[in-house]
Amino acid sequence: MSISTKRMFAAVALAAGLATGAAQAADPVKVGFIYVGPVGDHGWSYQHDQGRQALQEALGDQVETSFVESVQEGADAERVIRQFAANGFDLVFTTSFGFMNPTLKVAQQFPDVKFEHATGYKRADNLATYAARFYEGRYVIGTIAGMMTKSNTVGYIASFPIPEVVRGIDAFTLGMQAVNPKATVKVIWVNSWYDPGKEREAAETLIAQGADILSQHTDSPAPIQVAEEKGVHAFGQASDMSRFGPKAHLTAIVDNWRDYYIARTKAVIDGTWTSEDTWGGLASDMVHISEYNSEVPEDVVAKAEEVREAIIAGTLHPFAGPIKNQAGEVVVPEGETLSDEKLLSMDWYVEGVQGELPK
Repeated sequence: MSISTKRMFAAVALAAGLATGAAQAADPVKVGFIYVGPVGDHGWSYQHDQGRQALQEALGDQVETSFVESVQEGADAERVIRQFAANGFDLVFTTSFGFMNPTLKVAQQFPDVKFEHATGYKRADNLATYAARFYEGRYVIGTIAGMMTKSNTVGYIASFPIPEVVRGIDAFTLGMQAVNPKATVKVIWVNSWYDPGKEREAAETLIAQGADILSQHTDSPAPIQVAEEKGVHAFGQASDMSRFGPKAHLTAIVDNWRDYYIARTKAVIDGTWTSEDTWGGLASDMVHISEYNSEVPEDVVAKAEEVREAIIAGTLHPFAGPIKNQAGEVVVPEGETLSDEKLLSMDWYVEGVQGELPK
């Protein structure tokens, strides 16, 4: 090998070594998460943190993640979001509807930081939004409830009367009544995302009023535990809660944030991140149904799977007409389907829901 050739290989090796050293020395992308509840709620915040952990595991040294839990919506949220931005975080996920305005305000003050807000609708060049079509999963479990209830009274423990929660109640009721028109839903609003005491009290009240199946859009496993104690059935919220009620827990709507968090962080790393809106469902596996309890009869499992697969295939839409409102008026004629815009602003009950919707 000639001296010139040796020098060429040495130069190439040196350049490669310098490039490798630079890559190793590159600072990791800092990703922050803000949760409205504790990560131990076993519901909404728990499942978001499972996504964070999956992100850290998948990308390793390329990322540095951090979170703040139990952040109140409003001024406290704005303070925490601003702290992340001011402390050099590259990407911040804010994971509650009530974080929307604080996220937008801070995003406008820190244009070089990228923000993502869960379940909101306000966007900016550096602020994206994302949510899941939980209503698809609620239609599936409504099918199970309609086939399994013996009292024809099903209880629903709800958090706040925002469109996402109302939409879920309505989808659950429509799925239930599609197989059992005699069944009705009783709703108790607890005005909290996570309050085990209030959730327990609501569950006990609904059972006392004749409910033999409970559903919930709150985050603690308290309703599952009450159902187990009282010998009735229930559905988990956001994660598989079967360990809290091995006999009571029929299945759960599971929120899968893992793939989304990994993809969006990779986009920041490779410079392809853009502000957009994502609303995934059963088809994208952002929502899926957990394992069915052996308490669920085979014919009920078969029907639930038929419904789930039809939603994925696009041959069944939970809000396809005819749909009547609580007053018995046709609000979605046969042959029509509610648009995403109307779903996102839903503020009315379908026929079959008892009680008045709080305003």
